[in-house]
Amino acid sequence: MKLFLLKIVMVLSFFAFISCEEVSKPEPVAKPQVSQKPYKAGVVLSFDDAYVDEWFDANQILKKYGWKASFCVCRIDSIGTPQIQKLLEMQKEGHEIAGHGYHHYNAIKYVAANGINEYMKQEIDPMLASMNRLSFNVSSFAYPYGQRSDSIDKALSSKFNIIRGRAFRCDTPETEGCYFRGGKYMYAFGIDDNHVHFSMSYLLELLDYTKKNNKILILCGHKPVKNVTENYQTKIETLEFICDYMKLNDLQFYTLSDLYTMMSAN
Repeated sequence: MKLFLLKIVMVLSFFAFISCEEVSKPEPVAKPQVSQKPYKAGVVLSFDDAYVDEWFDANQILKKYGWKASFCVCRIDSIGTPQIQKLLEMQKEGHEIAGHGYHHYNAIKYVAANGINEYMKQEIDPMLASMNRLSFNVSSFAYPYGQRSDSIDKALSSKFNIIRGRAFRCDTPETEGCYFRGGKYMYAFGIDDNHVHFSMSYLLELLDYTKKNNKILILCGHKPVKNVTENYQTKIETLEFICDYMKLNDLQFYTLSDLYTMMSAN
């Protein structure tokens, strides 16, 4: 009798475990999946601010990998004509030119002091107007400083297909929030050399986890350089390491806008 009761408890525990696993899924899939792997494992490389010359130089080095990146540009009306031409050339090659704010305001602080309407008027609307005038196909936005809130996300939702912040725990790869989860709101893991959370060994762990679990890893940097001399610089060596890993392990390059295309196709 005791053995019979024990078997019943084990069966009930099994189904309870399955139920908990399904409830904890971050975003339930609305349509039935035709495959257990709806997309190929890969990486989104994104860059913030306006380091156009350095982005262009990095592009010349990394072309041999067939790479793609999302360049999230701020202060578009302060960029020189040669730099605008470089951005247009990279867009033509298949890279994404995305938005990063007209003035590079911290959204949380600015909205707290001035309100959401003023934020849209000063930071978002003029950015979109200028970038559209310059023939940039902007559909993604990365928050300056990576800081966001649900209310600001909601206000930006009708303007952009993809909205990206930054977040990192530097604990274990499975606890990071830097993977594509099927929705338009996402976070990136920073690969600038000065960040205290960054190391090449942990980056390798993230890439391994991405490959083994069929994820899309979202990364962000700022200014690509050969030798780091100040904050917000990403080593070219780091970018080549990522590209080498992706080539050896058959991972795919994605842009932020590619993720929306995949969502729309499902």
